[in-house]
Amino acid sequence: MSPHPSPAVIARYADPAADLDEVAMWSVEVHLEECAHCRAVLAGSTTDGSRDLLARVAAGLDAGIGAGPAPAPRRRWAAMYHRWLVWHLVPWLTMTVTVLACAVGLQAARPSLPSLVALLAPVAPLPGVAIAWSRRADPAWELIAGTPAAGLGMLLRRTAGVLAVVVPALALASERTGTSLALTLLPCLAFTAATLALGAVTGVRLAAIGLGTAWTAAVLVPAVVNAELPPVLRPGASPFWALLALALAAVAALRAADFRRLSSHN
Repeated sequence: MSPHPSPAVIARYADPAADLDEVAMWSVEVHLEECAHCRAVLAGSTTDGSRDLLARVAAGLDAGIGAGPAPAPRRRWAAMYHRWLVWHLVPWLTMTVTVLACAVGLQAARPSLPSLVALLAPVAPLPGVAIAWSRRADPAWELIAGTPAAGLGMLLRRTAGVLAVVVPALALASERTGTSLALTLLPCLAFTAATLALGAVTGVRLAAIGLGTAWTAAVLVPAVVNAELPPVLRPGASPFWALLALALAAVAALRAADFRRLSSHN
């Protein structure tokens, strides 16, 4: 038995005056969605009246479009803005810069404390990265997620926008406090790459929260309590951070397809 509707059934489906029952009509419609061959048969089975109606509708649409207002000019700057940065990031970036400024001030007032800039550098970009492309923070997330520009490429562009603000702030804070620039920027990049790599599995927001919490509990708080920098932030640790950043960036690139899945909450 052929899985396709017979030409007679398709002809009755195309004829509005035919008495095709609802079950048969529904089954034909479902089949037409998947079968290009039967759609071609349907195109040849339409009546003269149906073809005339389609021609009149097409002519009316063309006339309406021609007589309507001109299309709004395409604003390239708006498209570039939504790819690289969005307004909901501004408060988080402002907070990050403010926290770094407070760390510089506190370091000047309490020189006995370990370098707060170095301790905060790994987690400084995480708040911005967490919401760079988040369904909870971006009102247009679902619209953007369905476009070809979405996925890891979109996340990388917005992450670059976050780093474009955080990295200069860290460099300035390092210069003011005498902290090693390598031990400030490399951990920052490593934790950013870790957030993207782990975000392919858990979602970027959860990855940023988890990594920030772990760093704060395991490193930042003990360092402040003991007034001593941990070994991972002392001179000589730069190669470790550089290799870690490269490895995690490679992992994130390999998991790029995971950022196209709406169920991943990225």
